[in-house]
Amino acid sequence: MPQGTASATPLALKLDDAIKRGLQANLGLLTRTNSSDTVRAERVRALSVLLPQVTGMAGETVSQINLKTFGFSFSFPPIPGFHGFPTIVGPFNYITAQADVSAKVFDWNARKNYSAAKSNEEASRLSVQDARDLVVQAVVSGYLQIITSASRVAAIQAQVNTAQAIYDRAVDQKQAGTSPAIDVLRAQVELKTQQQRLLAQQNQLDKDKLTLARVIGLAPGQVFDVADSVPFAPLAGISRDDALRMALAQRPDYQSAKKLAQGAEEAVQAARAEWYPTVDLDGFYGDTGPTPGNSHGVFTVTGSLKFNIFNGGRIRSDVEQARATLKQRNDELADLGGEIDFQVRAAFLDIQSAADQVAVAQSNLVLANETLTQARDRFAAGVADTIEVVQAQESVASANDSLISALYAHNIAKTGLARALGLAEQGIQKFIEVK
Repeated sequence: MPQGTASATPLALKLDDAIKRGLQANLGLLTRTNSSDTVRAERVRALSVLLPQVTGMAGETVSQINLKTFGFSFSFPPIPGFHGFPTIVGPFNYITAQADVSAKVFDWNARKNYSAAKSNEEASRLSVQDARDLVVQAVVSGYLQIITSASRVAAIQAQVNTAQAIYDRAVDQKQAGTSPAIDVLRAQVELKTQQQRLLAQQNQLDKDKLTLARVIGLAPGQVFDVADSVPFAPLAGISRDDALRMALAQRPDYQSAKKLAQGAEEAVQAARAEWYPTVDLDGFYGDTGPTPGNSHGVFTVTGSLKFNIFNGGRIRSDVEQARATLKQRNDELADLGGEIDFQVRAAFLDIQSAADQVAVAQSNLVLANETLTQARDRFAAGVADTIEVVQAQESVASANDSLISALYAHNIAKTGLARALGLAEQGIQKFIEVK
């Protein structure tokens, strides 16, 4: 969700700031938070069933009754001085003020439903934490992608500068009559190729910035540059076995799934409890009379025991449905446990592989640069043509790209490990070192 208005001053965006913005503005997290609020309301509703319900009432009644309506019809022989009973009574009035109370003394079904609601609420809270980890992972990945694209732009720009220098030297040598025109054409083709690559990579960098701005909710049109760099830092201080144990113990989504399974178990017990009798208490206490000064206290207390005799299979169907839900939750929990194990193991494999690739790429880049230096010297001395120089330059470009890709893969793998351990928000700095 875009926030604020764009500033004319470019923003120097640090990784910490990007993460904070993402946690404040990302729609996926806000939606998950709203869902958690809904689940919390369901828990409060389940609790209200167990608590006494008290209502108050105050009123005045004015009434006139026709006794014939109730079957009273008086017929007497004529009696001197007695005109019979009237069939119309009233009008008369009275006032009433009372409090009505309804309470469940024992309802095991309601208690188990409340326990299930509490488990679901805790699962929802953990789900929000999991969503925060996902947002952090997305922000860090976007930030690293920008750093990678910017590194590629810088590397290609260096290649453009080298190609320009070779082209200028080829032109000078052709004018001096020491180099054929074909060398100039080769150098010019290489220069144009590198310029084209630079344009494409610059466009990719701008798109990567748009992607990160969208993830963290920057105002549309806000210009920014990343202010942190992420150098290569080998992973240390944690083994794979320790990571596997940590992941199952602290992953929010795994703990959320466990709470959902626990809530499903409570729901099964709640369905079975529909067979159990319930004890209810109902009553009222009030004051009734013709006037407030001529009134008296009144009350009624009723205790009842209710139990099922025949329900047409409704309770059995509720139990079967709850069992099916429980099985689904347990299956999902087992699947998630296997997925977490896979993610942790895969992250360690990716980290080790990427670290090895970084070492090889660094060595290869040194060799490629030495080769390019010798090729340029040979070309300047007139003992080699531009083919050798162009090939050496392409080797440097390839080595640069391989190193950048390996560094990006290494940092992305460490980000994936932080996510796999459930530490994306709290412990991302332990894995991704910025400068």
